[in-house]
Amino acid sequence: MSLLLRNRGAVLLLMINIFIVFTGIGLIIPIMPSYMNMLHINGSMVGILVAAFSLTQLLFSPLAGRLSDSIGRKKIILAGMLLFAFSEWMFGVVSSVPLLFIARMLGGISAALVMPAVMAYAADVTTNEERGKGMGFINAAITTGFIIGPGIGGYIAEFGIRAPFYAAAVAGLLAMALSALFLPEAPKGAHVHAEQEDAALKPEKIGLLKQLISSYRAPYFISLIVVFVTSFGLANFETVFGLFVDHKFGFTPKDIAFIITFGSIAGAVVQVTIFGWIVNRFGEKRVITICLFFSALFIVLALFVHTFWLIAAVTFILFLAIDILRPAIGTQMSKFANEQQGYVAGLNSAFTSLGNIIGPIIAGVLFDVNINYPYVLAGIILLMGFFVSFKSQETH
Repeated sequence: MSLLLRNRGAVLLLMINIFIVFTGIGLIIPIMPSYMNMLHINGSMVGILVAAFSLTQLLFSPLAGRLSDSIGRKKIILAGMLLFAFSEWMFGVVSSVPLLFIARMLGGISAALVMPAVMAYAADVTTNEERGKGMGFINAAITTGFIIGPGIGGYIAEFGIRAPFYAAAVAGLLAMALSALFLPEAPKGAHVHAEQEDAALKPEKIGLLKQLISSYRAPYFISLIVVFVTSFGLANFETVFGLFVDHKFGFTPKDIAFIITFGSIAGAVVQVTIFGWIVNRFGEKRVITICLFFSALFIVLALFVHTFWLIAAVTFILFLAIDILRPAIGTQMSKFANEQQGYVAGLNSAFTSLGNIIGPIIAGVLFDVNINYPYVLAGIILLMGFFVSFKSQETH
């Protein structure tokens, strides 16, 4: 019997935990316009609030990874889920902006605790041959959480604007209780063995800032720029999307949730079904270049459509382009990485986080100047990414 099959209960619990955390991240998107009106905050504050989560997640992830190695995966997962439940409850119950920031930053720390520990646990209970399959299950839970988070938030908000956060807090506590009762600690020494096994293949550990600075010399630096551009553009779009359609068309949280969920599900279906064929047929570079062009085009088109179904159609194509673009970049970077897969994956994650931090802040500031400016900037940035990708394609 395979190791993965023997540990299927543990993997299922890992999936539940990570699914709940990433569902909680997406809850805020359709509800933010109502919170903005209720608490009399502007777009700049909304942007910083969204970015605060990504910032604390980025800063605490390295520490959380080391803690899961030293004191055990299960303890870190339980601590992360408890903190997640508290942060969601706090975001629902408070009415002052400073406390909202604290709640959102605690949420970022909880994600930083849970995600590396879950990934490491999955690696501990799978063989090298099964690791891809095990990680696929975990990534499927993350993607599904992202997809249905806004939908759940929009629909539960029908029972009260704070109800989604209370529901997320209860779900977090239930997941923590299930994990405390039924999730065994990861096998002792499994991660130590894996580290020893990979030690010769990993570059010397250096700080995150040094990694970012030295990345410009890497053969995959253009891919990292495209990663940043993509996450910046999408974070920019998602941060103000709810505010944009609320202010311009009076859409409800339910309307916003439907549009985002519809677009996200379509992208996920393409990833699962025909993404492999698309990349094999056209190649990563061409797919990346085309998707960047369509992302830029449809973000700008969002400024010119005025009906619910046209906005849904534009968002659908935009999400489709982004959901093909992201794994295409990951595939391209993995080919450059050779023996440094973990190191390159870490840089990929760091550049994604930087886009998720800077994008919302700038989008919020521009929203206060003019409701259309965030999408104009996102379109320009993505178009620049298109030209960078196109020129790099010409030189190879």
